[in-house]
Parts: sequence; structure tokens; C-alpha cells
Amino acid sequence: MKRDLICVACPLGCPITVEYEGTEVFSVTGNTCKRGDAYARTEVVNPTRSLATSVKVNGGVHPVVPVRSSQPVPKSMMFDCMKVINAASVDAPVRIGQVIIPNILDTGADIIATNND
Repeated sequence: MKRDLICVACPLGCPITVEYEGTEVFSVTGNTCKRGDAYARTEVVNPTRSLATSVKVNGGVHPVVPVRSSQPVPKSMMFDCMKVINAASVDAPVRIGQVIIPNILDTGADIIATNND
């Protein structure tokens, strides 16, 4: 199988072609740095994304606090992660770096606050 990608690992945006079958990658061409090779391999085998959103705050100055994942989560689990996050709330006060949801859906990623409230 062959897949063409635009690399987002660095600002160059190299056009990359990946030849693979299932989870085995045979070749990656078009990348100009090592990060492009790693990005392409991950993107065709097990794509991941960073997650940024907000969580409801109980008794805070603001109704929500911005949050992000501590590491990328599998792309296939994004909607399931959002269901958990949308159902969550946190009591004020909230501090930057506070873990709001530890190890969301056993992904190894914590959902952490990126602002105070």
C-alpha cells in the first residue's frame, strides 16, 4: 500500500510517500529530516494527536478551564476521550499543571489544566 502525506513534524512541510502493508513500513521517502521519517511511520501505523479542550469548573471565576493532554493520544480514541472530558468537572481553585483526569482511558496521558481559575 502507498500513502502520500505532508509532514507536520517541522515547519518545512515535506511531501512524504510511505509504502507499507498493515503495520509493516517498507519505505519512507521525501522527508528531509529524521523527524519526518518517525512522523510518517507513526501516522500510517498508529496515528496520535495532542488533545486541547476545556473542562467545566464548579465555583470558579470562569465557567471552564483550558486543558491539554500530557502526551498525544491515539487518533482513534479522540471522540471517546472527549466524551470523558465533557462529562468531567473540577472544583475551584484550579492551578496550571493540575491533573484533572489521570491516565484518560488507559492511554497513559493525563488531562492537565493550562490556566488558573
